[in-house]
Amino acid sequence: MDGEYTPGRPHPALAGYVLRYLGYREHSRTPVLRRQAAAASCTLIISFGPRLRLHGPAGPLAPASFLAGMHDAPVRTEFVGLQHGVQVDLGPLGAYALLGRPLSDLTNATPQLTELDVPELAGLPGRLAEAPGWRERFALIDDALLRRLDASTARPDPEVAWAWRRLVADGGRVEVHELAAATGWSRRHLLTRFRRQVGLGPKTAARVLRFQRAARLLAPAGVHGPGPSDTASVPVRSIADVAAACGYADHAHLVREFRALAGCTPTEYLVEWG
Repeated sequence: MDGEYTPGRPHPALAGYVLRYLGYREHSRTPVLRRQAAAASCTLIISFGPRLRLHGPAGPLAPASFLAGMHDAPVRTEFVGLQHGVQVDLGPLGAYALLGRPLSDLTNATPQLTELDVPELAGLPGRLAEAPGWRERFALIDDALLRRLDASTARPDPEVAWAWRRLVADGGRVEVHELAAATGWSRRHLLTRFRRQVGLGPKTAARVLRFQRAARLLAPAGVHGPGPSDTASVPVRSIADVAAACGYADHAHLVREFRALAGCTPTEYLVEWG
């Protein structure tokens, strides 16, 4: 397979909302199958090539340009021939602000951009396809997202934003009752507001964040979704080391979580991405 990948930096005003841009052009004469494990982010795929086939919780799909909402299950992607487009990784609170709708409606879903009722996004594939290069394409995305952010009145609750940042900082190793106590909310109220604005409940979000940290430690060069890497701070030598570093009860616990969130064992994951 031949591939070209061009990273882009979102406009500074999008900091905290948009994590990264990645332009891509891939071509393969044989089918390419990829495992997309659960990750603590949402992804926009703005395609100006053939459709990507998806196999996941929403069933087999072949959307054009689409949004992948927060997932707590793996998705398999498949293509043969050409893939050409831009991947935009969004923090869940950024997706909530930009889309102006409950992210819980999009959990484990991959709606096409035309189904989101957001004209700024729906028109991007054609505009990007006509742009002469990646710099111009990234500028068009900046403009569309900045206009959308200015038009949207949705903003996360400060309590939800704090709880999300705390979970991210602790790699998912914090109890829900601690988050609720710190916000002054009941557990039920935190669960309702958090799920609406993040897409997953706080306990499930913590589970995904902990898995994502384990995946990064296991295969630092792999694809685990955007986010800070702490691989240098933990002397990992084995899968058992990863389990201990991330707070899993034992090796078997880590294996169960990889099967649930990546659809494979840690060993199989390491073979694919290590």
